Amino acid sequence: MTQSRIHANRIAASLNKDPREFNRADLVKYIKANGVRMVNFRYAAGDGRLKTLNFIINDEKYLDRILSAGERVDGSSLFGSIDAGSSDLYVVPRYRTAFVNPFSQVPAIDILCHFYTPDGKPFESSPAGILRKAEAEFRKVSGCEFHALGELEYYVISPKNPLYPTVTQKGYHESYPFSKWEGLRTEAMAAIAEAGGRLKYGHSEVGFIRAEDSEMAQQEIEFLPVPASEAADQLAVAKWILSGIGMKYGVVVSFAPKISIGHAGSGLHVHTCLMKNGRSVMLEKGGLSSRARRMIAGFLELAAPMTAFGNTVPTSYFRLVPHQEAPVNVCWAYRNRSALIRIPLGWMNAAGMVKDANPGSAPAAVESNQTVEVRSADGSANVHLLLAALCVAARRGFERKDALPFADRHFVDRNIYGKADKGLQQKFPKLPSSCWASAEALEKARAVFEERGVFPPQVIDGAVRRLKAYDDRSLSERLFGKEEEIRRLVDSYLYC
Repeated sequence: MTQSRIHANRIAASLNKDPREFNRADLVKYIKANGVRMVNFRYAAGDGRLKTLNFIINDEKYLDRILSAGERVDGSSLFGSIDAGSSDLYVVPRYRTAFVNPFSQVPAIDILCHFYTPDGKPFESSPAGILRKAEAEFRKVSGCEFHALGELEYYVISPKNPLYPTVTQKGYHESYPFSKWEGLRTEAMAAIAEAGGRLKYGHSEVGFIRAEDSEMAQQEIEFLPVPASEAADQLAVAKWILSGIGMKYGVVVSFAPKISIGHAGSGLHVHTCLMKNGRSVMLEKGGLSSRARRMIAGFLELAAPMTAFGNTVPTSYFRLVPHQEAPVNVCWAYRNRSALIRIPLGWMNAAGMVKDANPGSAPAAVESNQTVEVRSADGSANVHLLLAALCVAARRGFERKDALPFADRHFVDRNIYGKADKGLQQKFPKLPSSCWASAEALEKARAVFEERGVFPPQVIDGAVRRLKAYDDRSLSERLFGKEEEIRRLVDSYLYC
C-alpha cells in the first residue's frame, strides 16, 4: 500500500506523487478524473512577465498532442531581439510545474513552459533559458548547486478605512484587524502553495501610508530555498496570483519599489545558499565557509551591473537611499540591514533554544539553513534574469584568486549610516543612482555576463537600451520639491 504524503499542490495530492515526478500520463489522468476542460500554458517573455496561451480540451487526442509537442508562438512579439521575418518559436510544457488554476471559471490546469527554436534547441535568449545556462556554468566551476529564495514585498492600496488604524511606519508583524489585508495575504499564500510555491511564511511589513482618500498597507511573503530556476518560477507565479487576487478584492497590489517618498519602499531581497550532494556547504568550523565567502565576493564585484536586472525603473533609485533599510554602499555584514549583503541568523544554536522554551522535552535536531541575503533588488526585477545574474556573480567569486581578501576588504561590523561612522560611506563603492548609471555599469561589465555564453549580447544590448531610454540622470535633483511631478512618476510605475 502506497503511503499517503502531504501535498499543497492539488494535482500532486490527487496522484499522491511529487510534482518533480509528473509525466504526461499523470496529467491526462488528473484531467479526465476531475473534469478539467482547459489547459493554460504560461511562460516568462523578454519583459519577465508571465504570458498566457489558453487551450480548450476538444478531445483526448488533442490533449495528448498539446502536452506532447506544445505549440507555436510569435517570438517577435515576445522578445524584442527576434526579427518578425523569422519569428516562430515553440513553447513546450514542463509537466512538473502543473497546478490547478485558482481563478478560472472553467476548470483548468496551468503549466509553465520553455521556449525552443525552430530546430528544436532551447531558445537561450529567454529569461528562463538564460537562468538555466547560468546555473549549469556555475555548477561546472564550483561543483555546487545554486539555491535561492525571494522575500516578496508589496503594498495593498485600498480606500481609506478609519477602523482599527495602524500607526504610520509601524506595520511590522501587525495582526488582524489592525493588519486589514491579512486575509488577502493568507488566501494568496494558499494559492501560491497550490501552484507549487515553497513558502516559508507571510506577515505584514513596516509600511503603512495614509493618503487623502486611500491607505496603503505593506505585506511580505517569503519563500524557502530551492534551485534557482524553481525560485524564479515561483516568484513569477506568485506575483501573478497576488495581482489576480487583488483584482478579485477590488484593490491594487503593487510591487513598485517606491509608492510614497519618505515611506518604506518594497524590495525583493534574495537569499542564496550553496548545496552539494543535497547538503548545505555554507558553514565550516562554526562560521561562514570559504565557498560562501567566495560567493559574497562575486556579489560584491558585480553589485552595480546587477541592478540592471533587479532595479529596472526610475523609482527603483528613490528606494536606494540612506536610512531606509535599503542599501547604498557595496559592503557586507552580519545581521546588519544597512549593508548590501547581510548574513542573517542561521539556527546554529536551535537545540538549546528549543530545550529552554520547552522544559522537559527532548530537543529535536535542527539543521542550520544559513543563507546570504542580497538586499538591492525590488519588485521591478526580471526575476529570471536577476537570479541568472546572481549565478554569474557567484561563479565569478569562485573564479577570482583573490576572492577571500576582496570580500574581507568590503566587510563592515556596524551600521554604515551611524552618526559616528560617516567615513564608512566614503570607504565603500556605491550602487548606481539611476537607470542610466545602471546601464553604464552593465556595459562596463558585459563581458563577464556574456562569458561562457550565459547572457546573449542582444539581451545585454536590450537591457542597456531600455534603461537609458528613461534618461533619468539627476532625476532626484530635478524633481526635488516638485511633489505633484513625483506623484505622477510614482503612479506611472505602480504596476512595474
